Amino acid sequence: MKIGVGLPNPVPGTRGPAILEFARRAEQRGFHGVATIDRVAYPNHDTLATLAAVAGATSRIQLLSNVLLAPLYPPPLLAKSAASIDQLSGGRFTLGVAPGGRADDFAVVGRDMQRRGREMDEALGYLHRAWRGELFGDGKPICPPPTNGDRVPVLIGGGSDAAVRRTVEWGAGWTAGGIPPAMAGPFMQQVRVAWEQAGRAGEPRLAALAYFALGDDAAADSRAYLNDYYAFLGPYGEQIAEGALRSPAAIRDSVAAFTDVGCTELYLDATTSSPDQVDRLADVVL
Repeated sequence: MKIGVGLPNPVPGTRGPAILEFARRAEQRGFHGVATIDRVAYPNHDTLATLAAVAGATSRIQLLSNVLLAPLYPPPLLAKSAASIDQLSGGRFTLGVAPGGRADDFAVVGRDMQRRGREMDEALGYLHRAWRGELFGDGKPICPPPTNGDRVPVLIGGGSDAAVRRTVEWGAGWTAGGIPPAMAGPFMQQVRVAWEQAGRAGEPRLAALAYFALGDDAAADSRAYLNDYYAFLGPYGEQIAEGALRSPAAIRDSVAAFTDVGCTELYLDATTSSPDQVDRLADVVL
């Protein structure tokens, strides 16, 4: 299983240079990739801008949006931005997308949350037509061509039958949204079966994320951030905040558990903004 690290782009108060240093250290220490979390109605750094900047600050590490809320974005602009980051990074970018589930994000951009599934499907079709070079507007493509073939790799998020269908139809694989291995494993198996039944070649990528913070100096900030981010969930949000991995033993156990259920790439998402978290994590898992 490949191990990556989540950038602190959603952690309030994180400064831009700290994110870039975070990414550079992740590359230097040998992590497989770095990933972002996407929101609109929250004071986070924008996913696409962050990954474009990280593409320029690094040269080898993989880049993933984990996940971008596709229905919130106009498909032509999302197609162009994704293809641009793909080119700027030399083919290191994977677009992870999901429909989203926070009403405030949809309200801020004036979109109907009840249409998000339909708009997700429409967006996926549009993205792939644009990446293949279909002509729009005045008879020209709207995107630079993807680095490797005719598409930017896509991971699909969500826990529904529609997510499985989208993965098989459009995706390079599926990504689990912050759920424990015991919950992610059965869905990963469902994706594998559907993948094989659809005649897709090879094996799907199966990604997951888990929150972490290492060091007594990071624990309070970690809890404060997660309690704020998940406050809308009430007591369940508090469970998420308390369930973050905050010891080397907990992190190693989680890595082993995700490996056992067939996860192919795990992103350990930082819950504080200090780049020192990268080095502390690398000392535990690499």
